[in-house]
Amino acid sequence: MNNKYRVHEVAKDFNKNSKEITDILTKYATTPKNHMQPLGDRELSLIFEYLTQHNQVESIESIYADVYREPKAAPAEQPKAQPAQQQGQKGSKQPAQNAAPAAKPAPQQEQPKAQQPQQQNRPTTRVPEKKVVDTRKSGNVNLEKYDQRLEDLAAGKTKQMQAGKQKFQGRNQRKGGFQGGSKRRQEEQEKMRRLQMEIAKKTPLTVKIPDEIGVGELASRMKKTGAEVVKTLMKNGVMASLSDVIDFDTAAIIAEELGCKVEKEIIVTIEERLIDTAEDKEEDLLPRAPVVVVMGHVDHGKTSLLDYIRNAHVAAGEAGGITQHIGAYQVEVGGKPITFLDTPGHEAFTAMRARGAMITDVAILVVAADDGIMPQTVESINHAKAAKIPVIVAINKMDKPEANPERIKEQLTKYELVPEEWGGDTIICPISAKTGEGIDNLLEMVNLTAEMQELKANPNRSAHGAVIEARLDKGRGPVATLLVQNGTLHQGDIIIAGTAVGRVRAMTNARGEKLTEAGPSVPVEIIGMSEVPGAGDDFHAVDDERMARELVEQRKHDQKMAASSPVGKVSLEDLFSQIKQGEMKDLNIIVKADVQGSAEAVKASLEKISNDEVRVRVIHCAVGAINESDVMLATTSNAIIVGFNVRPDSNAKDTAARNKVDMRMYRVIYDCINEIETAMKGMLAPKFKEVELGQAEVRNVFRITGVGMVAGCYVTNGKMQRGANMRLLRDNVVIYDGSIASLQRFKDSVKEVAAGYECGITFEKFQDIKEGDVIEAFLMEQIEV
Repeated sequence: MNNKYRVHEVAKDFNKNSKEITDILTKYATTPKNHMQPLGDRELSLIFEYLTQHNQVESIESIYADVYREPKAAPAEQPKAQPAQQQGQKGSKQPAQNAAPAAKPAPQQEQPKAQQPQQQNRPTTRVPEKKVVDTRKSGNVNLEKYDQRLEDLAAGKTKQMQAGKQKFQGRNQRKGGFQGGSKRRQEEQEKMRRLQMEIAKKTPLTVKIPDEIGVGELASRMKKTGAEVVKTLMKNGVMASLSDVIDFDTAAIIAEELGCKVEKEIIVTIEERLIDTAEDKEEDLLPRAPVVVVMGHVDHGKTSLLDYIRNAHVAAGEAGGITQHIGAYQVEVGGKPITFLDTPGHEAFTAMRARGAMITDVAILVVAADDGIMPQTVESINHAKAAKIPVIVAINKMDKPEANPERIKEQLTKYELVPEEWGGDTIICPISAKTGEGIDNLLEMVNLTAEMQELKANPNRSAHGAVIEARLDKGRGPVATLLVQNGTLHQGDIIIAGTAVGRVRAMTNARGEKLTEAGPSVPVEIIGMSEVPGAGDDFHAVDDERMARELVEQRKHDQKMAASSPVGKVSLEDLFSQIKQGEMKDLNIIVKADVQGSAEAVKASLEKISNDEVRVRVIHCAVGAINESDVMLATTSNAIIVGFNVRPDSNAKDTAARNKVDMRMYRVIYDCINEIETAMKGMLAPKFKEVELGQAEVRNVFRITGVGMVAGCYVTNGKMQRGANMRLLRDNVVIYDGSIASLQRFKDSVKEVAAGYECGITFEKFQDIKEGDVIEAFLMEQIEV
């Protein structure tokens, strides 16, 4: 039987008006069209639940107030009238007084007056005799239908409501509906509440809790009020508000105490779904080539050693003999491949050298036999120890007469590097990178050390490894040197490295040969990335390009949020005064360099010079010339721009002058570090300043016997002056820094050439000139103190 039960009928039965019922439905379901709209089982359940929750009893005593009291004499006709009325109303609820003693059928109903005196003469008792609270045991009490629906609803079942209308008709006909029945309503509400608790105990709510969860979120998941959860936390000695975050163990205790079943929620991030980090099985591992890092002090012969090993020469033409970025090479030694990483020896490249040590298997520490242990040598030793890799010491320059290897061995013992012949476990190899003496023995020791480590990798999986070097090439775009550490990288693979993502369009080895795949320990140069990745970033080959780009955007957002922190304007000249006045807490610096490795090394060096009063923060670090966007960033964040082997373009110069942005250009990182350190100590007093003379564009290059390469130039602005300092810029990157040797106007040697005229220029000790290069002339003027 499925009777329609309308809005106004529900309102009447509950002694409410139709608007109140409509408001309940509007808030928790859908707004009814009018008061005649029939209601479904779900809507009725919502109404019953709402009215139950909002009509709580004051106390349990009030429910039994009419039971635990002395009986009073009732009118003689009342027992007679009550049964007659109830028998005529099908589906109505019997009074509690007649619910229990229903054992004798017809005689009781025929002679109510005979029994009435007996009931009135019973002695006073505190035991309830005439009230049965559990109405479900009574066959002729219609409230059983309420209870049955509530039980089905709590168990997650949905049943059609049977004879819903009759439930309320019986109540309406009994004593005019709910008038005078407030106690019965309270009894019914209490029964429903107890039933809910019983069902909740039988089927506890399952709550999934992650490693950390907010108190408010926990309350919501448990379907409890925030006050309940906070109260339970306080009982357990945890003082927390709704906005606080608690760990899994605490949340689990609270949830179990509140009757919930707890499950650990495993949150799978985009990175975990995208990147395969599964452990390799032992049977899948195959031997791989060792990765060797060459470390040591500047000018102790690291590059010369690698030159001899791979029969190449890269030392010529490097500024001050310092290798400016990491290179990776693979060579065959005794039929076995060895991968070498050439890290810079300059102390400013601490971060790069540490990174090189962390991805390598063996470290060769080069120490000059005539120089001994230097500060950078000690740093190299510490990085190798931190990476927990074996160190082989190569004592170089043994061909020099002043070489003293025994003194080197003695110095090494101070840093826990004890030679094997002295009872230690450090291999010492005297060599000469110039003559080749002892290098074969050194390579044998490298192979022996690598064999003892049993280096293995799984080539049959997606590739992952590290970015060794990265730069922006004018013709090819972003170019990255990768070292594959596990798996195999294929041409066409989608890779993600830091905030860069792309497809491997082409892949070449150290000799420039094209490859289609690269296995473990193989260094390769690739193109196809969306942007220049960071040197030292991990790279992973992935399957889903869309998800990879989503992860990159998420990483960029995280970096932007971490870096956003407004500070006031500053320059090196007034830096110390701002520090003393307490205005400076952070010194923001923007670093631009010619290659990514140099940029990162400058960044690490600058951040290392922070002190208790001021923290040096590199807010932007990139490759390429200083452009207008860099200047605008410096303006908004009040930063100093540090350029290493790069120059600003014309727009950047104008914008910087307009916004008074301090730009500092350096060729040697020592100068950069020392200048900022002295500025922070208040001792910066520059004696010279740079005065720009002009610029000229190289339009032709020709060779003259006895003179060398001559640049045919057109002066674009200012003037060119003989004897002036100059820089040769190629794509705004400094190629040479020196002075103008000669200045010719046709066949005549002239002192200067103004803008709009052509001239011929030669440089001191420099011949690598190309068409399109820009010559920047300047003078250094002394500043009067």
